[in-house]
Amino acid sequence: MHQYRLSRLFIAVGLSVATSSALASPQSFMSSRSFAMGGTGVAIAHPASATSANPAMMAADQHDWADDFGLTLPSVNARVADEEETIDQVDDIQDSIDRLESAIESNNSAEAQQQAGELRKQLAAFDKDTVRANLGLGLAVAVPGKKISMGVFSNGNLTATVRGEYDEGDDAILASIEGGILIPGATDDLNSRGKILASAVLEAGVSFAHSLELSNGDSVQLGISPKFVRLQTFQYTETISGFDDNDFDSDDSQTEKSGFNLDIGAAYAFGEEKEWNAGIVVKNLIPMKLDSAASRPQLGERVRTLKLNPMATVGIAHTSNYHVVTAELDLTKKEAFGFEDDTQWLALGAEFDAFRYAQLRAGVRYNLASNDDNDGIAEETQFTAGLGVNLLGVRFDLGALFSDADIGASLELGTAF
Repeated sequence: MHQYRLSRLFIAVGLSVATSSALASPQSFMSSRSFAMGGTGVAIAHPASATSANPAMMAADQHDWADDFGLTLPSVNARVADEEETIDQVDDIQDSIDRLESAIESNNSAEAQQQAGELRKQLAAFDKDTVRANLGLGLAVAVPGKKISMGVFSNGNLTATVRGEYDEGDDAILASIEGGILIPGATDDLNSRGKILASAVLEAGVSFAHSLELSNGDSVQLGISPKFVRLQTFQYTETISGFDDNDFDSDDSQTEKSGFNLDIGAAYAFGEEKEWNAGIVVKNLIPMKLDSAASRPQLGERVRTLKLNPMATVGIAHTSNYHVVTAELDLTKKEAFGFEDDTQWLALGAEFDAFRYAQLRAGVRYNLASNDDNDGIAEETQFTAGLGVNLLGVRFDLGALFSDADIGASLELGTAF
């Protein structure tokens, strides 16, 4: 039951985003390779994934099997954190409300008292329980060149959170019923509620990169990605008796805004054999923000602001024909929109290559911005792993993520030559 309802919520949010734009869905997209390596990519991205990780890497030196053309079609990743089985609780509470209402209508005092006591416990346990789901989808094509490298991409990220809120007035009503006072229509006056907060960032654009030779014979790669961006927010609040996760995307629950933005990046290889590579990327040079709807202030809704601020990340990597080891640091903090944690990642990733036919990957990342005052499920240390297979020019990548709160997976198909 829980998996079914959570899937319905995920699909409903995703379809709402997809049907309002021909692009894809969700925010700060990463390839499956990056997903499996702790979210890294600024200093190690292959051409197709460079469009989202660091456009400068399209012009960087790559393996001879990946320096002419890259295609990702598609790349999907998802994460879920539901420590308290929040969606399941909604089902159970609604069933208890139905039983209480039936007992009151039939004047069954003993049953009404029992159901009121059970419902009080359920609503108290439901308070502040949260489920968070993240979904990513992306497409990309890249054509590196000697003078100019070009790419086309479409991607995005969606984050949806669901939270329970217990109304203190409900406790008094249910305590009275539990004490033997039957109140006709009492279930209609319960104001404990479920709330959905979701945000989506959709992107489509082109990437350009050029390798500039320096006076010492080294070269630095510079890249830029002009893009179209659409922001969307969703806020849906309903009393627990009437809560339906299919209703969250009504017109009065969502807002949207579109605009132009830019990513810029640079990369530099150094060392005797150019085995070291450093990279930096600044995403979303033009700050954007969007206020949410708040159509039900009587149920505690308030205007929340989705902010898309410039995000700077630096990375360094050591590479050879058989391995990649990389470290990455966000220089800026991403503010949470819904019942989430602020994020600022310090990440490590590694890849071991078996003659281009198979790759083993692993990673770990730590959230420097996580704190006890966050408004949702904490995102702290996350571990990742993955596998890549290349057969007959077709690339297949799998990734997995786990932590105390999250589980996740990624899948990607593509080609490179």
